[in-house]
Amino acid sequence: MFYFLLVLLCPLDTQAVDVAITEDIDSVKVVHNGTNVTIMRNQNPDNIINPAYAKTSRKCPPFCIQPVTIAEGVETIGELELLDYLKRINAGDSSILVVDSRTQDWVEKGTIPGSVNIPWTALNPGAGADPFTISDIFKERFGVRTSEGLWDFSGAKTLILFCNGLWCGQSPSNIRSLLVFGYPASKLKWYRGGMQDWESLGLTVVK
Repeated sequence: MFYFLLVLLCPLDTQAVDVAITEDIDSVKVVHNGTNVTIMRNQNPDNIINPAYAKTSRKCPPFCIQPVTIAEGVETIGELELLDYLKRINAGDSSILVVDSRTQDWVEKGTIPGSVNIPWTALNPGAGADPFTISDIFKERFGVRTSEGLWDFSGAKTLILFCNGLWCGQSPSNIRSLLVFGYPASKLKWYRGGMQDWESLGLTVVK
């Protein structure tokens, strides 16, 4: 089992690998829960994708293909951008938070190291989320303040949200809920590929 929170991008200066992340990056040195870990792609050329993400025909709805742009002003990002955000977090940038928007049953199958789990059900009143829980998450996790009874997003964190991938609606639900509450679109980033793309690239996960 691998644990990691991105520390730095490691150039090809130690031991060469056959399956690098990019031509210039073979691995990512990380710390997760106090444990030093090297994040890299699976080096077994016969490795195949996790069966949990191998299905091609999940019933739609609810497992419908998501658009490339989830909402106006919300940037869609890929793996390298996500790794860069994790690098910035580890360098001490507390203004960023990577959010796994999935429910616990999915998170137990493995998640992206360095992320925190805030399921879509915790921010969606229609799914049973109560105002007090939502308020606590905003204040304690997202850095949102209140001013004269209104939300003050001036110091709110930039959130990078993901779920299971192109067919998953859990992070889109979180993003839409946040926008309804007034969270600035410019402070929301969406890793659309999610766990399916992460797993398909053989990148390390944590359970």
